Amino acid sequence: VSPAIALAFLPFIVTLLIRYRHYLVLLYRAVLVAWLRDRLTGTSREQRAFQYVLAHAIPGDPHHILQTFDQWCYHCEHLSCVGPDKGRIVERVLLERAPLRVLELGTYCGYGTVLLAQGLPPGARLYTIEGDPRHAAVAEKVIRLAGFSEETVELIVGPSEEVIPHLREKHGLVNANFVFMDHWKRSYLRDLRLLESHQLLAEGATILADNVLFPGAPHFLQYAKTCGKYHCKVHRASLEYFRAIPDGIAELRYTGTH
Repeated sequence: VSPAIALAFLPFIVTLLIRYRHYLVLLYRAVLVAWLRDRLTGTSREQRAFQYVLAHAIPGDPHHILQTFDQWCYHCEHLSCVGPDKGRIVERVLLERAPLRVLELGTYCGYGTVLLAQGLPPGARLYTIEGDPRHAAVAEKVIRLAGFSEETVELIVGPSEEVIPHLREKHGLVNANFVFMDHWKRSYLRDLRLLESHQLLAEGATILADNVLFPGAPHFLQYAKTCGKYHCKVHRASLEYFRAIPDGIAELRYTGTH
């Protein structure tokens, strides 16, 4: 490539770098830094985050545990938790609905689980599913550190597509009044339809789905808006711990089978 041609493309490349600089920072913090530290320390970033929480958070104080996670994610390493900004949306909807049977898909390291559990009304129960045993081991410690017993929060380890069909017979979940999705985005639509087919959604149930704009879940959104089973809206927000990257949480209200 001649210098003249290279120089001709330089303004275009600079424009791209400026426009997408926030995404490049996200790539650096969420992927490259984590990869390097995993190999240097021999531990995962989820384990490192838990050690930070264990050292700095107040046991039995869910709010302080979430704040400590936020401090870690802002100042140390990025975790794909729902975060404080979108977390307030989850808290508000949870308070409005006051559900007694809550299902979370994607426990990860337990941030969303603690967020949900601290907003449960008396007598409610939370079932949370995590497919990665390593993440589940961290989440179990976080949940119990926050002060929630197995009677309040049941952590189920296994792929969601295998666990969902057996929630009623193995775990006693007749149906869910509230579902929070924060696992693999490509699994949102599949798992929503599994919940439908196994009649695990109570009439009027609320489904919240994180990251529907970034990384995005377009097929899930299209289905929710066009199938006739849901009232659907998207709460626009920013990506967790990256205010310059747009994101959103979808809120679905189940109106029953069609």
